[in-house]
Formats: sequence, C-alpha cells, structure tokens
Amino acid sequence: MYENTYPDKRYQKTLEFLEKVHPQKTQVLDLGVKNPFSEIMQKEGYQVENTKGEDLDLDFSSVQKSDAELVTAFEIFEHLIAPFNVLREIKAQKLVASIPLRLWFATAYQGKEKWDRHYHEFEDWQFDWLLEKAGWEIKARNKWTNPAKKLGIRPILRKFTPRYYIVYAERKA
Repeated sequence: MYENTYPDKRYQKTLEFLEKVHPQKTQVLDLGVKNPFSEIMQKEGYQVENTKGEDLDLDFSSVQKSDAELVTAFEIFEHLIAPFNVLREIKAQKLVASIPLRLWFATAYQGKEKWDRHYHEFEDWQFDWLLEKAGWEIKARNKWTNPAKKLGIRPILRKFTPRYYIVYAERKA
C-alpha cells in the first residue's frame, strides 16, 4: 500500500495532534479498514474499532451503530464521492479528521485500485465548510508539509507548502 515508503512524519504529527486534543484513551471508531495507524492508536491506549471496508458513501451502518466517543478519519474523506453524508450520520460527539490538501502544482492522486481514488483534494477552507455544513464545529486545527527526498521544482515546493490538514471538531448542539 505504501509502495516501499512509510509515512513516519504524517503518523507522528497525527498522533501528536490526537493526544493533544483527545488525551483520554477512550473508545474510537476509525473510519477505514484496520491499518498501521489504527495499530499505533491501540499501542497508545485507545480502544480502536475500524469500519469493515464497506462503501461509506452508501452504507452508514458502522457509524450509526457505534457507541464510540470519538470518530477518527485519517485520509478517508477524499476517497468518498459525498463525505457530507457520512459526516451527518456519525453518532459520536467528537471527530478527529485529516485530509491531504490540494496542491496547486500537482494533479489529483489517481490510484490504480478502485478503492484508492481521490474524488476530492480539498483546500483547508473547503474542508472547514464541509464540516460546518455537516453539523460540526472545529475546535483545533493544524497543517504540515511532506517534503520529498527528490530533486526538482515540485520537491522544493513540498518543503514549504502544507500537504496535510487535521482538525478536531465537536458536534454542534
């Protein structure tokens, strides 16, 4: 899946943000199948349940049935045609979600597998608006870069252009 790379920086930044905004080691519903980061969360004391690979554009049963206090969604919403719908169906009152940001100097990611396509690459303000419209209030946010160890114009731009955006949001009353 990672094609001989492991996203150390992304995982480190994500874990730091998660522990800052939600240090309580509670029950978590992590959108997406079990992955290396869900295992990292478990090692840190979070009780993690993952969705089962169902199409979250069409099947909301996992989020509707879950009693988790917190839902996490790390690089998931760009793979959905209509992320608004699943965001509205989440029962939990707290959400930590991250997305890869749209980069003006790179085309959208086109994975080879059907499940690995980006239908959206958001700008931060677009993601904020999506969350707000779906009934969430952002309480904290962060961005970071993802430099490539290559030569060229785009790798230089990646050194100072944020690639990832993460938010902590709570359901509006």
